[in-house]
Amino acid sequence: MYIIIVGAGKVGYFLAKHLYQDGHTVVLVEKDKSLCQQLAHELELLIINGDGCDPHYLEEAGISRADVVAAVTGDDEDNLIICQLAKERFSVRRTVGRVNDPKNEHLFIELGVDVPIDATAILAKIIEEEVSFADFVSLLSFKRGKLALVRVDLPKESPIINKAIKDIILPQDSVIVSIIRGQEVIIPKGDTILKVGDDVVALTLIENEKQLLTTLIGKI
Repeated sequence: MYIIIVGAGKVGYFLAKHLYQDGHTVVLVEKDKSLCQQLAHELELLIINGDGCDPHYLEEAGISRADVVAAVTGDDEDNLIICQLAKERFSVRRTVGRVNDPKNEHLFIELGVDVPIDATAILAKIIEEEVSFADFVSLLSFKRGKLALVRVDLPKESPIINKAIKDIILPQDSVIVSIIRGQEVIIPKGDTILKVGDDVVALTLIENEKQLLTTLIGKI
């Protein structure tokens, strides 16, 4: 994929490095000139010194061929503007916006950001899950808040243990995306059998989260 990342702070830096190593074409846009010069010596990818809120620099980054634009600056207003420019002016298929202040997440959803990433909320949920040994955690919401990516650790009491995927009746518009079993990542098929301790990642409608939880681990 051709990916433009706006914001070369720690989040943008590690995101760009990871995606580049995975074989994607990555372009970084950053308005801090000294940071651009520093990263130019560390990363083997195109780095553009400029304000990502200015369409000129997005065009210079090749936005006309971008599959994804990720705005991960430390400023929510900038991230919103960048995502809106990408979506409305350049018709980029997918936009990802970093939400620095959790109270702004609804704005990202209402203004059409495909994947608003509220790192604070995600970390809080993961921390709470570990502290309380909860079995379920909502990781992300996207498509304007209609869909949720969730994770479920299957306990021994789960009603779907030792059942095949094809025999499990999930809530409407829900699908099991992957299963993490130890160090193995399994892309599920109809005959895949679920086991105790499987870490299941599923996609569902926001309103079906509780029903999905009941299906996967039993009564709440």
